[in-house]
Order: sequence, then C-alpha cells, then structure tokens
Amino acid sequence: MNLRCVIVDDEPLAIAIIEDYLKKIPFIEVVGKFENVIPVYQFLKENQIDLLFLDIEMPNITGIDFLKTLINKPSVIITTANKNFAVEGFDLNVDDYILKPITFDRLLKGINRVVESKNKNNVRATNEQQNDFLYLKENKKMVKVYLKDILYLESIKDYAKVVTTEKTVITKQQLSFFESINNTNKFLRIHRSFIVAIDKIDSYSLSGIEVGDKELPIGRKFKDIVIEALENHSNSDFN
Repeated sequence: MNLRCVIVDDEPLAIAIIEDYLKKIPFIEVVGKFENVIPVYQFLKENQIDLLFLDIEMPNITGIDFLKTLINKPSVIITTANKNFAVEGFDLNVDDYILKPITFDRLLKGINRVVESKNKNNVRATNEQQNDFLYLKENKKMVKVYLKDILYLESIKDYAKVVTTEKTVITKQQLSFFESINNTNKFLRIHRSFIVAIDKIDSYSLSGIEVGDKELPIGRKFKDIVIEALENHSNSDFN
C-alpha cells in the first residue's frame, strides 16, 4: 500500500524532520508541505490524500479546529509538543497522537497503525455496498433519510437535528457520526453546531449562511476556511 501524505506544521524545521523520516519509508510519498492550515482545505479537495501529519498550535486556526471543519478526512497523525489535546484529538478519530520531539521509531509505529486500519477498511468496503441514504433512529422507529435531501444538521446536546427538504428528524447522534460516514465533499462544517449541504446554500456572508428560510451562523474559528471553501466552490470572488 502506497500512502500519499501531507505535512502541516508552522515550524519549517519540524516539517524537515518529518519529511526526512518519511524518505526512509518506501511506500510513503510526500505530496504537500504547508506552514498554515488555510490553503490545506483546497489542496485536500483537489488531491487524493491518504495521510495528514498535522500540528496543533498554528496561526489563524488550530489543527484541532481545522479537523472539525473537514467532512471527508484522510487518516490523521497529530504531531505536536502539546499533550493537552490528546483526548479531543482521539474524539475526532485521529489515528495517532505523537508528541515532539519525534523519533523515527515512534513515527513508524503511527504509520503502521494507519496501514493496518486502511487494510481493515478496504476489506469492509469490498463487502458492503455504499448507500445514498441513512436509517436514523427517532423515538422507537428507524427513519430513512436520503443524503441528497439534507439541508443542514444541527447539534443539540446529545442529539442531532437533521433537516431535509421533506422532513426533520431528531436522532441521538453526535455530528461527528455524520462526519465519519460521509465520504463526499458535499457537506461543510460551518460551526461547532452546524453542518450544511453546500448545494443547498442560497446565500452567505462573513457571519452567516442562508439555507431556505433559515440563517445559520458561521463560527469565528471556522470563518476563514468556510469562506475559502465557498469561494472555491462557486468559483467566484467574495465581495
């Protein structure tokens, strides 16, 4: 298995160290290096990436908050000097959390973990047919929801409100559940509490997004990436 990788760290020396280690691993290809997460969003959208090495403490937006904006995540290994975000990182389904200074053996262990996980997922994918709908539990029944009909999702404590063109379903799920099962770029996280379907957006500003008769807020930490994503999606300038 060959892995296409991206390194994101605001310290050039840290990037150089990781890249030097990766050159020793024959099935690793470094296809991108960034000192800021803002351009990474578009790069991931335009390129097939298998593995992301991500620092946490960076300018504009942290690595953790960046991960929260991604719907279609590659495998992620966090590389950081800060141990305080480990729990939150694993809550976001990162594959490994490596503290600096990074050694080659420790990095290789994390990569092997990624390879093992991908092998299991590949086997599972060959045995399951991907559906374009979900069954969500609401009260005591399972309700079918087509992905193409979803307008937006809202987090309400331990529940998620799924608003579609036809109905609203309230199910006991975290928004991270919908991020983990969705493998398209049709949805965008704009706030800790909201995910929207990009093709259902009627208008947007620096502070909010209109979907039908609903105006949804853009979180402060999400603003730069959300606006860039929408600008790139519409292929027009934001005024």
